[in-house]
Amino acid sequence: MHKLLVLGDQDAAYTTGNLQRGGKNTASSDHAWAMTRALAADAVRVGWSRPAFLQVLLDGPYKAGQHARTLQHRRGYDKAAAWLQRAWDGAEQYVRSTDPISTRRDFHASLAAFRSRVECTPWRGLAGKTDLRNLIARMEICATTGNWDHTVSERDLAERIGCSRTTAHNSNQRLLQRKLLRQLDSGSPTEGARWMLISHVPSTASRHWSTPEGPQAGGAMSGPNVRQPDSGADINSRIVGQLMHLDAFAHHGLGGSGLAVLAALAERKGQSLAELQSSASISRSTAYRQLGRLKALGLISHQGELYHLSPEALAGIGGRTPECADPIASWPEAAERMATAGRGEQRRQLHEAERSHWHREQQRLAERRRAAAEAPFPHPSVAQRQHVRADGHAVDPRTGEVIDGLYVASDGRWIWVEG
Repeated sequence: MHKLLVLGDQDAAYTTGNLQRGGKNTASSDHAWAMTRALAADAVRVGWSRPAFLQVLLDGPYKAGQHARTLQHRRGYDKAAAWLQRAWDGAEQYVRSTDPISTRRDFHASLAAFRSRVECTPWRGLAGKTDLRNLIARMEICATTGNWDHTVSERDLAERIGCSRTTAHNSNQRLLQRKLLRQLDSGSPTEGARWMLISHVPSTASRHWSTPEGPQAGGAMSGPNVRQPDSGADINSRIVGQLMHLDAFAHHGLGGSGLAVLAALAERKGQSLAELQSSASISRSTAYRQLGRLKALGLISHQGELYHLSPEALAGIGGRTPECADPIASWPEAAERMATAGRGEQRRQLHEAERSHWHREQQRLAERRRAAAEAPFPHPSVAQRQHVRADGHAVDPRTGEVIDGLYVASDGRWIWVEG
C-alpha cells in the first residue's frame, strides 16, 4: 500500500474489466477510483481518520492522489473532497463487514475459505489443471509461512507441481491475468520472486460452513468449506498436493485429469460417470480414458454405475478387480507401467545443472570485474616499461627502433621534444 500511495499502480493491479468495450478498462477515473478505494481500506485498517486521508491525497505529492488533485483543480475542493469521502465511506463499510486478520488463526481460517473456493471452482482443460496445482502448491507454502505473501522461484514451483519451468511460468501468467496472484518483486540472485495470493472470499464465510462429512473438532479450523452453487466441481485439494509431484501424474501419465478423478473420489465416495465429469471438471472422453487407466492399475473399482477408490488407492496400492488381475504396489511402479518413471529426477537434475551453470557464470563475471578493477587499463599518456630504454629514449615495441624526439618526463608521461 505504501508503494501504491507513493508510486501509483505501476503493475496495473487495479484495472477493471469493461463489458461494453471489452478488454481492460484504462479510463483514468475508474482506475483512480479502484486505487483510492484500496488505499482507503488500508487507511481504515491502520487507524487513520478521514481528514488525515483527505489531507494526504489532496495536499501530498503522492502519485495516487493525482486524480483527486486534478479534480480539485478543475471542479474545486468540495467536489474532490466529496469524491474522496465516498471512497472512504465505502471502504469503512467494507472493513467493518470483514474479519481482520490479526492472528495466525484468523489467517488460517481465511486460507481455508480460499482453499474451499479453489476446490469448488471448475478447472477445465490441461491448462486449468496446471493452474489448480499451482494454486495448491502456493497454498501449502502460505500455510507454512502464515502469510499471503510467499517466496518461490519458478524452478522450485515446477518441482512442486510436477511440470516444466515453462509450464509453471505460463501458469503464473494466467493466474496473474485472473487476479488470483500478484507478483511483488522479481527476486534476487539468491532468492526467488515474492508473490501474494489474492483471496476474494471474506473470512467470515468460513465460520458458517463445514465439509460434506460434517463438522469436526476445532471449530472454524475444522475444514470450513464455501460452496459455489451450480458449479458441480468438488475435489480434495490436500490429496492433489500430496500426489501431484509424483512421476505417475506427469504428462503422458495419469496427468492432471487422472489426479482430479482421484481427488474427486477421495472427497465424495461412489460417483457415477456423469458426476465425475462435473466434480473433476473433465470431459466425457477424458473421464472414460482416465477411468480405464485407473481400473487397469487396480486403483478404482466399478460397482454398477458407481466408481469407488480401492482401500489403499491413495497410497499407490491397487486391489484385485475383474478389470485388473495385476494391481500396482506403489506409485513408482505405476510410473514404470506408463513409461513416465524418472521424470521428476530428470527435472531436478536439469534445474540443478542450470543453477550450477548460473553460479559459475556469476563467479566468472565477478573475477573478470575484479581483475579489471585491480589492474585498470593504463592511460595512453603514461609511458610503459617495455616502451622505454635505460637512457630514456622511446622505442617502437614492434621494430625496436628509437623514436626521435619522444622522451619520458619526470612524472612518467610521454613528452615530445621537437629537434
